[in-house]
Amino acid sequence: MKTKAIYPGSFDPITFGHLDLLKRSCKIFDDITIAVVVNPHKKPLCSVEERLAMIKKATRGYGCIKIDKFDGLLVDYAKKINATVVIRGLRAIADFEYEFQMALVNRSLNKKLDMVYMMPSVEYTYLSSSIVRELASLHGDISRFVPESVEKLLKEKFKNV
Repeated sequence: MKTKAIYPGSFDPITFGHLDLLKRSCKIFDDITIAVVVNPHKKPLCSVEERLAMIKKATRGYGCIKIDKFDGLLVDYAKKINATVVIRGLRAIADFEYEFQMALVNRSLNKKLDMVYMMPSVEYTYLSSSIVRELASLHGDISRFVPESVEKLLKEKFKNV
């Protein structure tokens, strides 16, 4: 039986850290849906459509990947697409406390949904989308943190800043 997993996040923007987890997750899971969270309470830099396009370009060639967006509860989305696993990255101790709480809440809402946590490769341990956005806003070199297509998009977004 195939295991269907979800990798949820804002991906604003997608980074090499995200791609590192995805490449390794494809070795473990048969079917992974990258689920871009649509959160009306947040003000993302990139639109949902831009994030979906970024992810599509960045994951070209990943056979196990599907890309989608969702709003509302992750457990409801998981049920809708028949996923049984949620993939999350843990970079530091600070991530653990939040993820632990979310895992307990999600488990109380859907006992069939398992959380799988992956540590990033060493070179991506400190990397986050917010760091990339800040560097890009200050016209720093982000080429070692994001794919070229993402770098171009961020340069365009911040060219007049």
